[in-house]
Amino acid sequence: MKYDDATWHSGGDYPSDLPDEAAATHSGMFLAWALLKGLGSEGHLNDFAEELKLLQKQEVTPGAYFLATCDGQLSHDELSETGNFFAAAYLDLEQGAYFKDYEKALATALPSFYHVPDTWENFELLRPILESRFAIWSRS
Repeated sequence: MKYDDATWHSGGDYPSDLPDEAAATHSGMFLAWALLKGLGSEGHLNDFAEELKLLQKQEVTPGAYFLATCDGQLSHDELSETGNFFAAAYLDLEQGAYFKDYEKALATALPSFYHVPDTWENFELLRPILESRFAIWSRS
C-alpha cells in the first residue's frame, strides 16, 4: 500500500515558488517520527542503517531522509505491522487526521501546506501531536 507520493503533490496547483522537494516534507516528517518511535520495518532499518544513524543524530532533515531512502514514496514497506496499522488510519485522506494536524501545527501562517520548512524545529513542533494521536490510537 502506498500512503503518499511526493509526485502526487508537485503538479497541478503546487506552488511555483517552491522546489519539488517541498512536496516531500510532510511525509518525511511522518516517516522520521515513525522510525524514531520504533515503527520502522526490519527491511527499511536494515537497508538504510547508515542513513538512519544520520537521521537519529539530526544530521539530515526528515524530508531529505525521505527523498534519499524512499524516493519520495511512503509505503507499507517502510513501516512495521503496527506502524502500518497506524498509518492506514492516520494518513487516510478521507478519515485520517494527519494532514489537518500537520497544517494546524505548522502551516497556518504560511501561504500553503507545502511552504513548511523541512527542519528539525518544525519536526519538534509536530512530534507531540503525533505522539498524542498514536497514544489515542493505541488505546482503541
